[in-house]
Amino acid sequence: MSETEPLAVYIHWPFCRSKCPYCDFNSHVRDNVDGARWTRALLSDLDRQAELTTGRVVGSVFFGGGTPSLMSPETVAELLGRVRSRWPVAADVEITLEANPNSAEAARFRAFAAAGINRLSLGVQALDEAALRALGRIHARSEAVAAIERAREIFPRFSFDLIYARPGQSVAAWEAELDQALMLAGEHLSLYQLTIEPGTAFATLSRRGDLTLPEEDVAVALFETTHDRLAAAGLPAYEISNHARPGAECRHNLVYWRYQDYLGTGPGAHGRLTRCGVKLATQQYRLPEKWLAAVEATGTGTEAAAAIDRNTAIEELLMMGLRLVEGVSRQRLEGIAGRDIETLFGHHLSPLVEGGFITLDSDRLTATPGGRQRLDAVLAALLGDEFNNRHPENGRGAD
Repeated sequence: MSETEPLAVYIHWPFCRSKCPYCDFNSHVRDNVDGARWTRALLSDLDRQAELTTGRVVGSVFFGGGTPSLMSPETVAELLGRVRSRWPVAADVEITLEANPNSAEAARFRAFAAAGINRLSLGVQALDEAALRALGRIHARSEAVAAIERAREIFPRFSFDLIYARPGQSVAAWEAELDQALMLAGEHLSLYQLTIEPGTAFATLSRRGDLTLPEEDVAVALFETTHDRLAAAGLPAYEISNHARPGAECRHNLVYWRYQDYLGTGPGAHGRLTRCGVKLATQQYRLPEKWLAAVEATGTGTEAAAAIDRNTAIEELLMMGLRLVEGVSRQRLEGIAGRDIETLFGHHLSPLVEGGFITLDSDRLTATPGGRQRLDAVLAALLGDEFNNRHPENGRGAD
């Protein structure tokens, strides 16, 4: 099935002006970036990866980071030109660029549109000045609002991100911020609950006791408020953190969550590609300098490519698909597993159904709203000891 579905292309630009204290993405601050050299390397790696996916139709391209709006529009145009020369491209291809909403980058929005970008994703993160400072953002609220309005004028589709469950944030304050966001929003919003990720500056502050997230009951109320308020405004959740009017979902990200095929180029980028019925996991060198040296020496930044075994495929399908409101296709899961769902999960299944965390019918396995809110625990309970041994941090069981 995957080899006949549209292919998604992810292009990673790893550089940022500064490192946000909550961010564990593969992003790096460098004083000087040789744009021409990086363009040549990305083009070379795209050429090599095209050999693995001959004849596939590209349905979406996503420039992520890092901060890809720091790329020149000319680089974006060259990369998109290479995609079009190497693959057939769908007539309605979705081409997304992540951007910061500061005024310097917003001034280039029209050039990015001319280069081929038709969907912009803005990393706003907060509509409160104090919260922006606490999150390490280098733009002001006024810049964010201006960038959103400019995106609305220029791009056929746009979205922006906000982070909630911030230290000291009340439900009432978040409701007021959501109301502001809805006044500015188009057809899509991404609303992420703040988590403390290992290796980040926030993790260091948390260990010292200098940063505390809201208590669990407040976090639950914030999550439920987010989903209720956006559904009432006509932007229901289609994934744990993403909300859209029907038909306005991010098609590229749906490829990930539906466990379809995508290729990734750029430092640290991952891919999932089906060849001759076998799904491969690809991974590129993570450190920018190591990736660049590898491409210049060998033509590609791919560090590893390996077939995915059946148990890993089941795990990945569930980890991604149960994030979606639509859940996981029963036929697809049983096809990978080679047995029916009831046999696959055995005694792990019924307690989760009876507890109201998942539903199962003749078509789909789906996490309920409560199950999606506790998805790590649901997965640990559903997959049992094998999953818990691979992910000991998740072995808590559904609560």
